[in-house]
Amino acid sequence: MLPPIDLRSDTVTRPTAGMRRAMMRAPVGDDGFGEDPTVRRLEEYVADLLGQEAGLFLPSGTMGNQIALQLWAQPGEEVLLDAEAHILHYEGGAPERYAGVRLRPIPAVRGLLRAEDLYAGGAMDWEVRTRLVCLENTHNRGGGAIYPLEPFKSLVDRARALQLRVHLDGARLWHAHVATGLPLSAWSGQVDSVMVSFSKGLGAPAGSMLCANQEAIREARRIRKRMGGGMRQVGILAAAALYALENGHLEALAADHEKARILAEGLAGVPGIRVDPESVETNIVILEVEDHPVEVFLARLAEAGVWMVPFGPGRLRAVTHRDVSRKDIEEAIRRIRRLLRRG
Repeated sequence: MLPPIDLRSDTVTRPTAGMRRAMMRAPVGDDGFGEDPTVRRLEEYVADLLGQEAGLFLPSGTMGNQIALQLWAQPGEEVLLDAEAHILHYEGGAPERYAGVRLRPIPAVRGLLRAEDLYAGGAMDWEVRTRLVCLENTHNRGGGAIYPLEPFKSLVDRARALQLRVHLDGARLWHAHVATGLPLSAWSGQVDSVMVSFSKGLGAPAGSMLCANQEAIREARRIRKRMGGGMRQVGILAAAALYALENGHLEALAADHEKARILAEGLAGVPGIRVDPESVETNIVILEVEDHPVEVFLARLAEAGVWMVPFGPGRLRAVTHRDVSRKDIEEAIRRIRRLLRRG
C-alpha cells in the first residue's frame, strides 16, 4: 500500500509541536463567564485584524454562519446568496432549521455575486422581506476564487442602498489576504459580520470566530449558548489559533497556493482530466473527470494513494495544505498520470 497523499481538505492538518506546547501552556478560565484570558486575547486580536469591534470564539465555522443568519434575519425572511454557497450546500439545512429563513440562491460565476444581482423583496404585503446578503471569500465551490475588491465594494454599497445587511463567510479569507497582499479588513471591514476559520489552512485543531459590532457580539453569545456552543476552559484551543497567527502559519499559505498551481499545471493536458491552471488562485484545484464515473475514479485514486473528494457531477476537489509538501504534490501527479495511462 502506497503512503497516502491526503488532498481531501485543508482541515486534515495536525497541530505542530510548537502549537501543542502553546496549547499546554495556555492560561485558561471559564469562557462562559468571559474569563478565559487566552480566548479574550484571540478575540481582540482577530477583531482588530478584521476591522471589526468585537469577536466571539466558536467551535466551528458553520456555527458562526448560522449565528450571523439569526442576528440579521428573522424567521420567514429571506437571505440572498450565490447558488454554490457553503451555507447552502454544506451546513446540513441549518438555515431553515435554526434561523427559519428562506435562502434565495442566485447563479454566479465561480460563486461571486455582482452588485446587479441584488434586490430587496418585501415592498408589498405578500412579498417575503429580504434582509441579508451572504458572501463567501475565498469561494469553496468556486475553486478557491478570490472576490476582487472593487466588485466587492460595489456589491456592499448596493446592499446598503437596499437596506440589506451583509455577512461574509470568510472561512478562507486568510488565503485571499495572502494571495493579494491586501489587508484582511479590506473585505471584512466593510461588512456587518464576518466568520473566519482557524482549522482551514492555519492548522489549528478546531475553532472559528465571528466578528461584528459590540452589540451584535453580545447577542451572538446568547445564540451560541442556545445552539450548544458555550465553552469553558477553551483557551487551550484559542492558543492554537494564536500560535498559528503569531508564528508564520498565515504567511505560509503562499506555499500552499504554489503547490496548488503545481498540481494543476502537472495535470493539465493529461488525457482523462480537465483542469484550468489559470483558475487556481489559492489552494483549491477542481478537476473534471472524463470517461469514468467520479465514484469509480475516486476509488482508483485511493488505491494509488491519492485522496480527494467528490465535488458535484464529474468533478473532484483537491486542496493543498501545510501537511503536504511540494514533493508530495509531484508524487501525486506521477501517480495520477500512471493511473490514467493504465486506463
